[in-house]
Amino acid sequence: MQQSELERSLTPPSGTIGDWVYLNGTFMPAADARVSVNDRGFLFAHAAYEVTAVYNGKLIDFEHHMARLERTLAGIEIAQPDLDFAALHAEMMARNGLREGLIYVQVTAGDPGPRDYYGPESFTPTVYMFATHKALISDVARDGLTAISYADTRWQRRDLKTTQLLTQTLAYRAARRAGADTAILHEDGQITEAASANLWIITAEGTLVTRDLSSALLPGITRGRLLNLLGDDGLNIEERPSPMDELRAAREAFTSSTGVVIAPVLSLDGVAIGSGAPGPITRRVQSAYYRYIGADVAKLDWL
Repeated sequence: MQQSELERSLTPPSGTIGDWVYLNGTFMPAADARVSVNDRGFLFAHAAYEVTAVYNGKLIDFEHHMARLERTLAGIEIAQPDLDFAALHAEMMARNGLREGLIYVQVTAGDPGPRDYYGPESFTPTVYMFATHKALISDVARDGLTAISYADTRWQRRDLKTTQLLTQTLAYRAARRAGADTAILHEDGQITEAASANLWIITAEGTLVTRDLSSALLPGITRGRLLNLLGDDGLNIEERPSPMDELRAAREAFTSSTGVVIAPVLSLDGVAIGSGAPGPITRRVQSAYYRYIGADVAKLDWL
């Protein structure tokens, strides 16, 4: 169901942070939230996060996001908080009037005392949640984005969704300075992923190629969902590494992520990919995913 004109008029602008947040057992106004300067998330980036999309008031693939959070926490030795995250997400949506956007969960190793690399044997985590009003099917989905290539300098456990996002931050800054929108990360001549998304290449033969899962990249929840949807839709998919030259020669390319969903990639380092415009297979992928989340694709005249 699409929003009515009245609902749209009452929805905060895209990118607006919700008024209410959750911190360590309490919902409070966002302006009142405080975290210790000795928190290990601040001192060591000893922290995980997860983000779940909300569309028409419904959480998208929530259980998969929470399973990935639990896996990440185990990987960085933080105990899973004994919390009803489903209830907390519902309360976050209700308090913030969130119909479309994102809900973030940040879990750190907390403040165990003076700065110490080892710390205690077990941690009492800091849990922080906030919401962002955001249009999931935006102008980027319609128009696409441009990209630059950028060396992937991240640590070797990129499959864990931690707050160690410095490489991604620098990649976005480099892209912005180059007049582009995002970056495609690469290592030893092979594509790993986009700056904050998984990358898909469409070959001249119409095959969809996305990198196989390993510790080199994040197992995207939207990526996983697309594998199911597109396999059922009869598209040929290969999960394997791709050299940068394969992207340059691609017929089409797009990224998938929770926040931007599916974004056509129009160019790399100033050179057009394919026709330099969103292609028919990308549009087919977008249509399949939008139907999955409950969007009225008939109202998207550009699709």
